[in-house]
Amino acid sequence: MYDIAVIGAGPAGASAALFAAKAGKKTLVIDNDQSITKRAWIENHYGVLEITGPDLVETGKKQAAKFGAELVLGKALNVVKLEEGFRIELEGQQFEAQHVILATGVAVDLAEKIGLKTKPATEPRIKTVIDVDANGRTNVDGIWAAGTAAGVSVHTIVTAGDGAKVAINVISELNGERYVDHDVLK
Repeated sequence: MYDIAVIGAGPAGASAALFAAKAGKKTLVIDNDQSITKRAWIENHYGVLEITGPDLVETGKKQAAKFGAELVLGKALNVVKLEEGFRIELEGQQFEAQHVILATGVAVDLAEKIGLKTKPATEPRIKTVIDVDANGRTNVDGIWAAGTAAGVSVHTIVTAGDGAKVAINVISELNGERYVDHDVLK
């Protein structure tokens, strides 16, 4: 069983997976390769002069994998609550995780299917988002949401930061104390 399964590997999902894996959590990333970031040209992402959306997405996946996150290409079709944790069902595959982070961008169909509360979005051209608290918790204990799917701005720097924030909150819950990841120069 994975500690954390992240559904979506755009900026929010890859950032969440990076923090989770770097914290030593057994991390799974399920991605359907449909991130809207893959169509973007980005010149407003802090620390990066300019980058294509596809390059940013691939870099995020590589960073998460560097720390041990396992990446699976596929579409999550269902998330089922188990006695302990959740089963994530894909076509022909299934995985179990203690916590799930939905970072599905503009797509909330999976969230609605599994009974998560949604609400009207405030971002232009996005109709519905997952209803979360300030920490990224949904109405189902153990399922979290981050990034655009959770009502955060579509800007990559904002969604990446939100993915990191939600992952830190999940890690903190798993550890039983506030988690901080701060490297120092060697």
